[in-house]
Amino acid sequence: MTVNETEQYARYTKKAWIIYALLTVALIVVLVLFVAQDNEERFFFGIMPAAAAYVFRPTDRLLNKLILKFTGVSPPATDKE
Repeated sequence: MTVNETEQYARYTKKAWIIYALLTVALIVVLVLFVAQDNEERFFFGIMPAAAAYVFRPTDRLLNKLILKFTGVSPPATDKE
């Protein structure tokens, strides 16, 4: 894999994490603004989706598959000697 492909893969990985974070923030906003009925629920819906997104974050293996599927860029080879 060339340096350009490695940089490209790193860029796509960064974009994938940004999209994941933005989806989490959008979910929090929808829950807080439209679903929550009182302050206790607003607090709960403000904290728990972020915690759940952290606990259930995608693995590197899943991200590698999705990046390869949508962009065609494979992950850099690791040296396991």
